[in-house]
Amino acid sequence: MHPGIYQTMPGREGWETLAVAALLHAGRGAALCDRSAGHVWGLVRHAPDPIGVVVPAERRVRDVPGVVVTRSRRAAERVDPLAWPHRTTVEHTVLDLASPRPADAAIALAAKAVGLDLTTPQRLRAALDQRPRQPDRALLLQVLTDVADGCESRAERRFVHDVEQAHGLPCGRHQSPVGRAGRRDVEYEWGVVVEVNGRLGHASWTDVQRDGRRDRATTVSGRVTLRCFWTDLVPTACALAAEVAQVLRVRGWLGRPRTCGPSCTIDPQSPLWNIAPR
Repeated sequence: MHPGIYQTMPGREGWETLAVAALLHAGRGAALCDRSAGHVWGLVRHAPDPIGVVVPAERRVRDVPGVVVTRSRRAAERVDPLAWPHRTTVEHTVLDLASPRPADAAIALAAKAVGLDLTTPQRLRAALDQRPRQPDRALLLQVLTDVADGCESRAERRFVHDVEQAHGLPCGRHQSPVGRAGRRDVEYEWGVVVEVNGRLGHASWTDVQRDGRRDRATTVSGRVTLRCFWTDLVPTACALAAEVAQVLRVRGWLGRPRTCGPSCTIDPQSPLWNIAPR
């Protein structure tokens, strides 16, 4: 397969076989990294080609087809000591994959790792503290804060930033537990629940039925559910922010929304906000 590396079991030609062959070729201290590590951790769906391998900086590895070798002074401390095939830790894998991505993609990646119980926001933050030269460091700090606060998708992050924070709405409780295993996306103290439907987890007919049952249970408990979708958040969330603000006002919130910019459709001085809450 590579110089000095032989396949002794014919028929085993899958990606993992190629990955192990790459590690054997790279030798002592080698580990899968970047998208290759992400694939074996379950964070990257499609098997990458070429296979990425990291080795200690003092090592020299002969180039071979289908393998990209990176040398790093931090290789030893960023390799998971127990995982096989050898790979970078899930925390450093997430940070390697997140740095070139936009914020929406970075939060989805971090949330996926947390959601799979591979890591925690605290462990991700600790790994980031070890990387003072990490690209987009400030952005990743914000992303990890959002994940720790309960954001689990790009849509939820946009709701927090483009609806709540941009328009001066109160901060709801994210991923509040309900029932034996359920969770609400955003819940406010005034009995208002917002369910933020991104593309994932709400696509099938089974998902629609599940969401409907959860909405009915919320209504029976005396709360009101507002269900929004990706198209309500992009390209502008101003109309959605106005709707959430109106419902919060009716249910007892005493504040007023604010405009998010020159093109915002919310008028904080509108008589609409003079209506006394019930």
